[in-house]
Amino acid sequence: MPSVAVEPAAAFTVPVPRGRGRQDWRSALFVAPYLLVFVAMLVVPLAMGMWLSTTKGDLFGTERWVGLANFVRLFGDAIFLKAVANTFYFVLLTVPFLTLAGLGLALVLNRQERWAAVLRTIFFASTVLSVTVVTLVWRLVFLPDGGLLGVTAEALGKTPIAFLNDERLAMPAIAVTTIWWCIGLPMVLFLAALQQVPRDLYEAAALDNASRWTTLTRITLPAIKRTFFLVIIIEVILQFQLFGQPQLMTLGGPNNSTRPIVLFIYEAGWRQWELGYAAAAAQVLFAMILIAAMVQYRLSSGKEAA
Repeated sequence: MPSVAVEPAAAFTVPVPRGRGRQDWRSALFVAPYLLVFVAMLVVPLAMGMWLSTTKGDLFGTERWVGLANFVRLFGDAIFLKAVANTFYFVLLTVPFLTLAGLGLALVLNRQERWAAVLRTIFFASTVLSVTVVTLVWRLVFLPDGGLLGVTAEALGKTPIAFLNDERLAMPAIAVTTIWWCIGLPMVLFLAALQQVPRDLYEAAALDNASRWTTLTRITLPAIKRTFFLVIIIEVILQFQLFGQPQLMTLGGPNNSTRPIVLFIYEAGWRQWELGYAAAAAQVLFAMILIAAMVQYRLSSGKEAA
């Protein structure tokens, strides 16, 4: 049988489009401005803060590397531990109420009537106010002498309560102030989510004579589940950064009962001039926010997968 010589197949090559490298460079140039801003505004300050937290320095620039000494000192500082507890307490007071109240307002005001539009504007209006204005208004509410609650108590024959001077009531008073100030954002986010729910689902539920509770639990809440978790994550991040309200209303008192971590950082860095110590506290706060956000994200992802 005669042998047949088989020539090796030519190697298959994928033609590279001309100008592909030039197109990649153009794409990189479009992204470069954002990357430069991201690195300059986030990455560099974060790296500098991490380095500063391992040094002992002041505002005059003298630095000495001390390793983890600042962190060891932090977790032995009773005032810092009190600030951590105050911050968690404040988050627990505000985040659940902001989330549920924002959802409730969105459900009530998700209508086309004029009164609903007016109320949406009223509830969102407080969000655009500065913290200085908000705290000034609410100090006038909580003051025992001449304040709204004090005058009301006297009119009813009761003794006015000094909310901002009471260790047990000062933080709840700040929480009420914050809820009034921040309720607009979760309301708007929930409204946007509710308006994306297909109307066909509600029409089908109405044809089946579904109750309002069934419609809420079987259609509305599952449809806005992602927004629900998004609101929680946003509010946790925001409320962990509590600063202006206690600084302007109580100065962290009475007896450090309203001193949050950010106020502790401010005082350590700008009043005591211990930049390394303040930077270490800032890194702890960053880790707390990051862990809380990651845990919430994992929980929400797990529920969506289920």
